[in-house]
This record gives sequence, structure tokens and C-alpha cells, in this order.
Amino acid sequence: MVDRIERGGGEHLDEFALIARYFAPLATDAAALGLRDDAAVLRPPESQEIVLTCDTIVEGVHFLADDPPESIAHKALAVNLSDLAAKGARPYVYLLALALPAEPQPAWLEAFASGLRELQREAGIALVGGDTTRSPGPLSVTVTALGLVPHGHAVLRLGAKRGDRLYVTGTIGDAYLGLRVLRQPAVGRDWGLSEEDLAFVVDRYRRPVPRSELVLPIRNFAQGAIDVSDGLVSDVGKLARVSHVGAVIEAGRVPFSAAAEKALRREPHLLPTLLTAGDDYEIVAAVPEASAVAFEAETQAKGVPVSLIGRLEGADTGLRVLGPDGKTLELDRTGYTHF
Repeated sequence: MVDRIERGGGEHLDEFALIARYFAPLATDAAALGLRDDAAVLRPPESQEIVLTCDTIVEGVHFLADDPPESIAHKALAVNLSDLAAKGARPYVYLLALALPAEPQPAWLEAFASGLRELQREAGIALVGGDTTRSPGPLSVTVTALGLVPHGHAVLRLGAKRGDRLYVTGTIGDAYLGLRVLRQPAVGRDWGLSEEDLAFVVDRYRRPVPRSELVLPIRNFAQGAIDVSDGLVSDVGKLARVSHVGAVIEAGRVPFSAAAEKALRREPHLLPTLLTAGDDYEIVAAVPEASAVAFEAETQAKGVPVSLIGRLEGADTGLRVLGPDGKTLELDRTGYTHF
């Protein structure tokens, strides 16, 4: 059955018209066949492997009901691009599955498509297919992204080694602060945040920045990598566990934005939350000590800040987080879980 979408003024827009109007213009790769078929035909370059990743974001779980449609689209694509970057894969193409509540407005759809268009242009990726359907539940957006790496050069979680240095890109905890101020506007004043600070942390929650610029440095120097979606501590733990090593995170080295520093000065007890809240979409890379200087130089040349936050040790060490005083930081949880 073809879904029919109610538009203002009594006009009905069926699924095919919706796709043609809002999403076919995003299908710039020949593999998409203009979105006129029910499948794409890919011709990956010779000597390249395909890296696939898939993420779903759901209203009320990953974004708020009144978030701008542009930012919802941005986030849906960005979280997948972040996964590709952590594998050292350059973006190639993506699929979109959109489960819409009844009667989406044309203005909403146009803004949503605009958010995709802006980020896919920046990332060099194109839409090649997917699905649209009507849902009785909340808005749900699923993106499946494909990236390319030379044969045998994908950076996996399981490649990290004892003695590797742990680096993280960007800053940690801003998305949590952004969600808090969206839900509780008064808390921003309690933390002493300026209007610029508030806009910054909200943007970090709504529009994460995938670190696609670091695909080559990660591929060239990291033995293992993971993107920070469920919390810095949790995701470092995943990396260490699958690589059969232990990890030490030094909280005093973890990079925080100026806004987060203000919040921490007012409420020092926020530190464990910022380390574990997630939604940062930064990348943790395990880099051999011998390659550390070169890795730092290449990331600096790309204009992306990286910070040394710890090291990998023997498996018997487990996962430890040291507070600014050097003592083990007790955590109630290590990160976000869906279940």
C-alpha cells in the first residue's frame, strides 16, 4: 500500500510524490537511479572495501519533539558519519528510512531535507535510497551509511594494544549540558552560562560534528578507535574489552569546553555525569606511543583538537577513571544504555 500524507489545504501527497519532491534532489549519485527504483546499484571503486553502519534516532530518546527538523536530519546523518570516521572510512552513500507521524507539514519536510542536504554536501556523501512510512508512534529516523577504505585498512575496536595512548577529539559533555538547558532553562543561569554558551551547548546536542576530517590520521596511526555515543567511560570500556586490555582515563586531562568548565566550577559533582552521559560523537583513538607525535601533528594540521586522556594497560587492570586528585573516581554508571 502506498502511504498518503495529508497536506495543508486538503491536498494529499502519496509516498512517491513525497520522495520525488523532497528526497530525489538529494540522490546525486548515479547508483541511486534517481530514487525511481526500489534498490540502488553500487559500483564501489576497485581495491576498496565497504564499511556499513546503521543508527536509528527516535523522538523523545535522541531528540526532542520541538527540535528543528533541520537539526533532526543533521543528527540522524551525523551519528552515522561519526561511526564511519572512527573506522577510518570516507563517506560514500547512505540510505534513509523515515517513519513519520500522521500529517507531516510540507514546511517540516522541506526543512528536514535541507538539513540532510547541508551535511551531505559537507561530508561528500549522497542519498541512494530508503523508505518512507506512516507511524502511529513517535517520529523515527534510520540512516544506513556506507563508507570506503582500502582493503585491509579499516580501523576496528579490537586492534588496540597494551601501551597505546588514548586520545579523544574535541570536548566532552556539551551535549548533556545542551539537553539539560533545553529541558530546564533556569539551570543555565545556575551554571553562569552566557547566551553564547547556551547556544553552543544546545547546538552540540542538536547538531553533533562528525570528525570526518580525521579519516586519514585515524587510518594511518590508530590501532583501534570508537566514537563516543554512549559516554566516554563506557565507550573506552568497550574498546578495551574487545581488545582484551585494560584502560586508565585521567579525568584531569579530559577536554571540556568553556561552557562545561563554567558548569563544573559551579557544580563540581557534574564531573562523573559529563564523563558518562554520551551523545558527544567525538572519537577515541588508541595510538602507539611511537606514533603519538605524528598523530598529534596530523590532527592539528586538520584543525581538529585532540587530547591525550589516558592509556591502555594489561587486562587485569580493568577500567579505571582517575579524578583530578589522582584517586580512583567512583562512578554509579559508566554510560548510557537503552535497556
